[in-house]
Amino acid sequence: MTKNRSSTRILTVKVLSLFSSVRLYNIGLIAIAQLFATIFIIAPDTPVLEILSDYRLWLIIIASAAAIAGGYIINNFYDREKDLINRPQKTLLENQVKQSTLWTVYFTLNGAAFVMGMIVSWRAGLFYALYITAMWLYSHKIKKVLFVGNLMAAALAVSPFFVLFMYYKNFYPVILVHGLFLFLIIGMRELIKDLENLRGDLAQNYQTLPVVLGERASKKFYTVLTVITIVPIAALILRFETGYMNYYFAFITGALLVCLPLLWSSRRKREYLLIHFILKVIIVAGVFSILLIDLPAIVNRIQTFL
Repeated sequence: MTKNRSSTRILTVKVLSLFSSVRLYNIGLIAIAQLFATIFIIAPDTPVLEILSDYRLWLIIIASAAAIAGGYIINNFYDREKDLINRPQKTLLENQVKQSTLWTVYFTLNGAAFVMGMIVSWRAGLFYALYITAMWLYSHKIKKVLFVGNLMAAALAVSPFFVLFMYYKNFYPVILVHGLFLFLIIGMRELIKDLENLRGDLAQNYQTLPVVLGERASKKFYTVLTVITIVPIAALILRFETGYMNYYFAFITGALLVCLPLLWSSRRKREYLLIHFILKVIIVAGVFSILLIDLPAIVNRIQTFL
């Protein structure tokens, strides 16, 4: 009985370790965001039932999830020494799975993403091949390059939505403005992560903005990004039809402005973690606020269903 309990405990720890390595919660959020973005932004004129019954859309969502999970694994592999300094407990949990197992999972996920992409179209297959290669290149080399690493991290986070634009062949201006807004928010989050991880980046010679230019210059750059982010927010509110999502944009404008005095008074990692948490809330809330774009239509559908 004791032996069985011990085996179950070890298996549970390894499963949790694998889930932590692939950031399952982030992948689930991206999948939901892709689905909502398709229904309400990318293909708003296509009937919802037609979208949900399209098996190729689901292949794109699953392939994106597989490729992103593989990206987290390869990123953890190259960052393991730095992460032992910046987040030792989480890294020790993730190290419970053998490297050979993680490599098997990595190649399996990437292979599955490519095959599913090819089933959708050769363009989608090519996209996932390039995306997987870009994530490896980012983790192996570009992440340590000053400024370029932050830009590429934000671009990789937004890229899974690009394949949906390719599939539906919709490149409306509102989509590009939404993409710019998300790109800037993720760029701000990446900069805050660099401030959080300053100790580990210094130890491993990562050429991040805080390491090369210092904390004060990084805070100035973050402030500039905040001001720039107001531009797509204003455009989405004033120029495009975003329905009740305008309330979300008004809310996050206030949240971003609140972060500025908090950032300039920050001296310790836990204060940067608070700003990082606020940015995460903004991103998560942004996913579900997509439903507010056409709230009356959603209410009508629910009433009809009931």
